[in-house]
Amino acid sequence: MDIINIAGATLNQTPLDWIGNMHNILAAIRSAKEKEVSVLCLPELAISGYGCEDAFHAPDTARQALLQLEKIVPHTKNIFVCLGLPLFFENHLFNAAALLANGKLLGFVCKQFLAGDGVHYEQRWFKPWPKNVQKTIRFRNKNVPLGTSIFQLGRLKIAVEICEDAWVSNRPARDYAMRGVDILLNPSASHFALGKLVLRKQIILESSRAFNLIYLYTNLNGCEAGRMIYDGGTLVAQCGSLLLQGKRFHYQSQHLDIVTVDLDLSKVQKTRNLNTPVVLEDKKLISFPWKWNPCKKHPATLPESWESSKHIREEEFTRAVGLGLYDYLRKSGSHGFVLSLSGGLDSGACAVLIHYMLQQMRHELGEKEILRRFSFSLKKQKSTLKHFSQLMPCLLTCVYQSTENSGPVTRKAAQNLAKNLNTVFYHWDVEPLVRQYKKLIENSLHHKLTWKEDDLAIQNIQARVRGPSVWLLANVKKALLLTTSNRSEAAVGYATMDGDTCGGLCPLGGIDKNFLIHWMRWVQTSGPENLDALPVVKQILDQKPSAELRPPNRHQTDEEDLMPYWLLALIEKAAVRDRKSPLEIFLSLSQEKIPNLSLKLLHKSIKKFFHLFRVNQWKRERYAPSFHLDDENLDPKTWCRYPILSGNLELEMKALDEGVRQNYG
Repeated sequence: MDIINIAGATLNQTPLDWIGNMHNILAAIRSAKEKEVSVLCLPELAISGYGCEDAFHAPDTARQALLQLEKIVPHTKNIFVCLGLPLFFENHLFNAAALLANGKLLGFVCKQFLAGDGVHYEQRWFKPWPKNVQKTIRFRNKNVPLGTSIFQLGRLKIAVEICEDAWVSNRPARDYAMRGVDILLNPSASHFALGKLVLRKQIILESSRAFNLIYLYTNLNGCEAGRMIYDGGTLVAQCGSLLLQGKRFHYQSQHLDIVTVDLDLSKVQKTRNLNTPVVLEDKKLISFPWKWNPCKKHPATLPESWESSKHIREEEFTRAVGLGLYDYLRKSGSHGFVLSLSGGLDSGACAVLIHYMLQQMRHELGEKEILRRFSFSLKKQKSTLKHFSQLMPCLLTCVYQSTENSGPVTRKAAQNLAKNLNTVFYHWDVEPLVRQYKKLIENSLHHKLTWKEDDLAIQNIQARVRGPSVWLLANVKKALLLTTSNRSEAAVGYATMDGDTCGGLCPLGGIDKNFLIHWMRWVQTSGPENLDALPVVKQILDQKPSAELRPPNRHQTDEEDLMPYWLLALIEKAAVRDRKSPLEIFLSLSQEKIPNLSLKLLHKSIKKFFHLFRVNQWKRERYAPSFHLDDENLDPKTWCRYPILSGNLELEMKALDEGVRQNYG
């Protein structure tokens, strides 16, 4: 039996944090050597961070990355290490992986296929490496290979394809397999999206089966640069069998997942495959003398039990946003969160997510480690954290700001949730401020503002007057103010700019309201595995979602103002994700026989959606950053670009009206 230990390290890096990133890399290498790992793969662009954006254009970024690489090389005695960095060569910047072994740099492999869809914009900074091109580059006054080499260490052939290289049909792995590679490494920065792990596993499994080799994939972990969340999750497969599925959404700076592989199994599979080519000479093979040491077997890491939950979507959402909140808090240097807790579903969901963030950290790290981490960031609050129960009041401050249109039900729901979660809770009456602003305008315009003539303006001033005070509180506490808008509201502009959109981070901006309603019901009755359900959210769910900006006798609800949230989610998905026209959406949804959906309601809702979507792009441009959670994102800076000024879709609406008339009379 010919066995070695191989590992992937999932790192929580930060763009341009050279010291912190180096610390994580060296800690991972040190841990791997202690555990007798022979081959270690670190994530894509691990040295610089993946999300450096236009800082990649600065020549000093690549220079600094090479300086850091020089410091890493001596730490690779008796281990083979693959890690990523930006590499400047012949007036172009490349997304590269450095291959290190026994204190030497063996060479660089460059990414051939750049990610340029959705949240990725690699073509803006990098050039793709041309296929089958081999060059040399100077490093420490020596020439080292650069290109698409295979590295042979003793009896073992190792090659690399970087992230997107594995997601295209004409991928490098095909050529590597023809040249007899034993282990194929994939250092990645693969962003999280709900359900994406299934596709990722399919690619790794099929790669190992089709090419008769061992495939090792590793990834970043955490909210690296502010919007994308990375879920970690090292994967190792051999000849079609999954050997390892690593931990996802962890709260460690680096995490190592190790598995023992039998190299003979791949060799046997190759001999059985009649199509395996005979490789007599490989001019691009970089040979390096190496003796693989005997090692102790490591049992394969099993997926955590929540990974097989029937509520996997809810579990992933909870863990992804919780990790995103934690990373955004610590990387922004904020000393806690401030939240306008209205007693409604969105702000309640934000509070619950912070609660679950802490509980998940407690489950993974223990109370002492959590207190150690937060004691530093909260020290300016002059709070001595000795017990875990003291942490939530220091971490989260909630404010309920009432006007004359606020009801006792929402106030009680907000107060009870805050009490149940053990947060600080304030109730401020802002009605006097609202009246002062109205009086100011009435005196200037010489007429009284009325609901009949000034409905929207009167609604908006109630939301806006809440902004300055809660901003002041957040500034005094040096805390991160959260805005609570969800994606459904963003789609149709159902939010008051400089009011309920005030904040530095919008945790729910990447998810629709219909899912949030479903998620909160799950929180009430079940909740995440190993954590508690929260029956107290029933007080929120028993209400119909309402902005509470009109007088109580007007019985204002969100769905009366807009449309049913479940229908809004369907139209939004068809329009944004599937790029369907208004008529195509009508014809598609009308044929699905959806309960409680009349043709009249569908027709009216589609017209309203497209009108509101078009005229409210300016609001989406101004929203606080949000997390990318699925492929229906509306973030204009990373996913869904739309003109701020555009036509009124007159022809599209006429086609819709005519199509409805012709098909349904």
